[in-house]
Amino acid sequence: MAERDDLKLAEAEAAAPAAPAPRTGAPAWVSASIPAVFVVLWSSAFIAAVIGTDAAPPLLLTFCRFAVAGILLAGVVVVTKAPWPKGRLLLHVIVTGLLMQAVQFGAFYTAIGAGLPGGLVALIQGFNPVLIALMAGFVAGETISRQQWLGFAVGGVGVAIAVGGALDSSVSGIVLSFVGLLGLSVGTVYQKRFTQGADVRSSTAVHFLASAPVMLVMTLALEDPEVTDWAGFGGSLAWIVLINSVGTFLLLNFMLKKQAASRVGTLFFLTPAVTAVLAWLVIDQTLGLSAIIGLVLGGAGVLLAARK
Repeated sequence: MAERDDLKLAEAEAAAPAAPAPRTGAPAWVSASIPAVFVVLWSSAFIAAVIGTDAAPPLLLTFCRFAVAGILLAGVVVVTKAPWPKGRLLLHVIVTGLLMQAVQFGAFYTAIGAGLPGGLVALIQGFNPVLIALMAGFVAGETISRQQWLGFAVGGVGVAIAVGGALDSSVSGIVLSFVGLLGLSVGTVYQKRFTQGADVRSSTAVHFLASAPVMLVMTLALEDPEVTDWAGFGGSLAWIVLINSVGTFLLLNFMLKKQAASRVGTLFFLTPAVTAVLAWLVIDQTLGLSAIIGLVLGGAGVLLAARK
């Protein structure tokens, strides 16, 4: 009799609707807000650079960023036991780091320190996908579509208008911004070609650690490495290292796991305009009409060139 009751109980449990599985992971609104948070945080790097270069020479700020971020990431590598690059791969990782870190940020920070608005520097940096596509077309023989050529033309006109309006403020800053863009773009192509097998954590640590001594030599040789405002310098350095070097890096990798790389890449088209708005809100740095027109045309051009 007991066996029959147990059988009926088992049949009733089997026929009952299954309880809904518990939800795991972050709420939907959190995941949906991550791209917007990423754009704001990425754009804030230019504002922090403006504050930091007002408090200390730009190459000194760049050296401190690389040194602190390199030590922090090296600790992460040791704790997580990530493999360090060795041999020829290590040399390629060092070259990549010098291009993408030392050349890019050394030039960008010096341009900002020379008085170039952060929004304009962000606009020039935003042409990285365009320059990479051109490199792929001329060096690797990849086909460039008519839509891409149209995007290059529209974006080029936008940059020309924005740069033309800033010639009276800092010609050297404009030249340095394009040097930084070249370092970023060449470094990206070099990284894709020669460092595919490197661990992201350890290779990024090597990027910073290899670039820090270069920036130290340059700040000692070319600047008077003296901090005039320790509060502004410390605050901007902490923001650049913790938020821009670590926080946005984690958000970027999270989005790349959830979305296509091309979709994530389109977020960078928003950074020049967001940088300009943040500069106006935070440090009261405004842009002229030519710079605003350039931002609009530049963003439209890069978007056209990057769309499939």
